Amino acid sequence: MTPFTITRAALLCGAALCGSSSAMADEAAPKLGPNATPLPAETDYLRQSPAPDYWAFSAFVKPQFTTSACSIASVTAAVNGLRGLPANAEDTVLTQPALLEQLGDATWAGLSAEGGDGVTFDQLAEFTGKTLTALEMTDYKVETFKPATADDATLAQLREMLAANEESAEDVLLLYFNQGVITGDWDGPHVSLIGAYNAAEDRVLILEVDQEWYIPYWTQVPVLLEAMQKPTSAEHGVLEGETGGFVHVKRGG
Repeated sequence: MTPFTITRAALLCGAALCGSSSAMADEAAPKLGPNATPLPAETDYLRQSPAPDYWAFSAFVKPQFTTSACSIASVTAAVNGLRGLPANAEDTVLTQPALLEQLGDATWAGLSAEGGDGVTFDQLAEFTGKTLTALEMTDYKVETFKPATADDATLAQLREMLAANEESAEDVLLLYFNQGVITGDWDGPHVSLIGAYNAAEDRVLILEVDQEWYIPYWTQVPVLLEAMQKPTSAEHGVLEGETGGFVHVKRGG
């Protein structure tokens, strides 16, 4: 991904991986389209259900520290949520820059720097695995789900994964998706966390790291699948053709 025009698309992720928009060019455009409902407008599920993932991870979801760092922000939130608040007063909560420093991975650092290209789906899985190793989280492993079709069987598999993930905070789903399919705005790839799944309404909560422009929002599972499968357009350079899915961090390393 490379910068193009000085609009929100250029400001937000180097016109790259971490969410963007044309809102500055169209002042009349709504903040969210019909496929997204902001969390404050739909709180019943979180008030009436255990929602373990939401309570474990939402406190650790921070804004991406550069406009290309959605993968760093999401992975940092994921491992912080899995490990929990440090027990000792002298121990800090892991930050995005601190994670990059601890890994010492020049490739991920470059892709996530201001104006960087952002990561591919495979790179997200790779860097997540490297993070687990660097943090000595040896009881965790990485699995991926990259849907190739949008049929009923794939939707059923997606719902099954979301329902299983909703049972506890012992695992976490990192979502690689086309943000604009859900927000109705920028057409480009992005990474955030799954925060909850309301099976009764078939709605999933995305804990958005693109916090300059958004807050967490709900969307329907068929829309989520569409967002996973929409290929990245040519304007995003090296990420052209990328599609998404889940990078699943779970016990069993």
